Amino acid sequence: MRMTRSVDSVQFLPFLTTDVNNLSWLSYGVLKGDSTLIVVNTVGAVLQTLYILVYLHYCPRKHAVLLQTTALLGVLLLGYGYFWLLVPDLEARLQQLGLFCSVFTISMYLSPLTDLAKVIQTKSTHRLSFSLTIATLLTSASWTLYGFRLRDPYIMVPNVPGILTSFIRLWLFWKFPQEQDRNYRVLQT
Repeated sequence: MRMTRSVDSVQFLPFLTTDVNNLSWLSYGVLKGDSTLIVVNTVGAVLQTLYILVYLHYCPRKHAVLLQTTALLGVLLLGYGYFWLLVPDLEARLQQLGLFCSVFTISMYLSPLTDLAKVIQTKSTHRLSFSLTIATLLTSASWTLYGFRLRDPYIMVPNVPGILTSFIRLWLFWKFPQEQDRNYRVLQT
């Protein structure tokens, strides 16, 4: 975004859902007392918030971005209010918050697929980020294994779609290779 001074080829929804996802899992980690969840999601929330601010800076339609951000943060605040004020039982709160976090994790992993039809229609993966696809695959696989190790289905199960969607995107990169010089692309990133 900074190099092109544009958000034309960058989707906003993944930044927003990932930020809400990090904030939700941070809350789950605090409730569960899991320092790994706390540290990773604190760093993730800070980085995603910075990405949103950079996107907002270069976006010509600031009103739409602010409206989406406000709406999703409103949902997040309602969720926090519900879990922390209306669910007194710690175990019930942990289970319900885990389910809430799972829904956001799945939406985060599925949000980049909104361009899938466009990629197939144009036979071009220009709209997809190869490095983000690899990062998503590694991250979702790591969280799936971590959830399996802890025997926590709320961590393990929602990360499986991240693995699956990454393989779909990798297949698209194979099916519709980018025409740009790969060495130049590597130097850009």
